[in-house]
Amino acid sequence: MLVDSHCHLDRLKLDKFDGDLDAVLDLARSRGVSKFLCVGISLDNVDQVVSIANTYPDVVCSVGVHPLDVDSGLADVDKLKSLSAQPNVVALGETGLDYYYSTETREVQQQSFVAHLQAAEQIGLPVIVHTRDARQDTINLIKEHGSREHAGVLHCFTESWDMAKAALDLNYYISLSGIVTFKNAEELREVAKQVPLDRLLVETDSPYLAPVPHRGKPNIPAYVRDVAEFIADLRGLPYEELARITTENFYRLFPRAA
Repeated sequence: MLVDSHCHLDRLKLDKFDGDLDAVLDLARSRGVSKFLCVGISLDNVDQVVSIANTYPDVVCSVGVHPLDVDSGLADVDKLKSLSAQPNVVALGETGLDYYYSTETREVQQQSFVAHLQAAEQIGLPVIVHTRDARQDTINLIKEHGSREHAGVLHCFTESWDMAKAALDLNYYISLSGIVTFKNAEELREVAKQVPLDRLLVETDSPYLAPVPHRGKPNIPAYVRDVAEFIADLRGLPYEELARITTENFYRLFPRAA
């Protein structure tokens, strides 16, 4: 069995599925995907992700404010704690820092990230972290405000081995998406070879970043198998072993998902 540890089911492009989310999930299930983590990105989509998780027994969700959505509204520690108390919420996020697309909101992004880290530590939930062009600030804030016991994951990882190692040292997991299959992702493939197997997750981040051989198409959770097969081959492992290990890792990091 396999888990898509990060997808945006409320944002999937369903045109080819007659608008039917059930058909998308059934296709993924037919490829061995047994669990889906539907990730929240703003206060505006909390109700949607919670509703989807409450509708499907094999879907869980997270709630949080993405660093590129801070302008749409922030959640303080108390608000995040309240949102996380809803059924089938297993994590906070995605949160984090993105200086690639937005530098003018750095301070607000940091404020939001710290609130997620502090809330997560108080309620004992892991954090889903988005980071881009903000390596040192991301690590520094996790060190200062995060929890080693509950920790979290750097999702859709695209950074250096040095950053991966710093996150691993803080008890974080590393999640790889379809980007690892891209022709120009040689540095990321080297990271993928080095991440300890017991700290590795796989994801689609669908509907974005479809892996080869689907690149250029809308991404869907079924394609997490392509990511897992690619990484298994990269590391010289049977696919079944990598699927088992990453699934066990998922439930270790997100115990509420069980």
